[in-house]
Amino acid sequence: MSRIGKLPVAIPAGVTITVDNHNCVTVKGPKGELKQTVSPEMKLEQENGHLTVSRPSDDKQHRALHGLTRSLINNMVLGVTAGFEKKLEIVGTGYRAQMDGKDLVLNLGYSHPVRFAKMDGIEFETPAPTKITIKGIDKQKVGQVAADVRASRPPEPYKGKGIRYEGETVLRKEGKTGK
Repeated sequence: MSRIGKLPVAIPAGVTITVDNHNCVTVKGPKGELKQTVSPEMKLEQENGHLTVSRPSDDKQHRALHGLTRSLINNMVLGVTAGFEKKLEIVGTGYRAQMDGKDLVLNLGYSHPVRFAKMDGIEFETPAPTKITIKGIDKQKVGQVAADVRASRPPEPYKGKGIRYEGETVLRKEGKTGK
């Protein structure tokens, strides 16, 4: 049995979960509302403030979907209650981030500034010129936007310049040796 799949999803106060006939799960909470369609083969049951996911058989496909379905629903519950955030840091002389209204503008050594427009459900913050915080209720969307921002100037291995996740270690290479 899936160790993750058999854990019940706790439904905190202020959060409502509704499941329609096509297994479309809607989670409403204080921060917003999320919808996700899960596999129609998975069986979802709500009771006593918990939601449990069960699978019809021990097929490989059903075992894989069991833990996935439970994790998706749990992430939706966490998103509408606490939200998710990714923190990025910028390393490099002259590299900086700033807000232009609700848009994020990055100066990364290119001939032009790199601009990220405001998206639905995503919030940008720049607590310092070399720090970026990306917040939202959808874990997948927050992670994807953070990866897109990082991809605009990934850290290079010789001087370590670029955008990296907070706490990420960049493997450094030794430069050329002179005679």
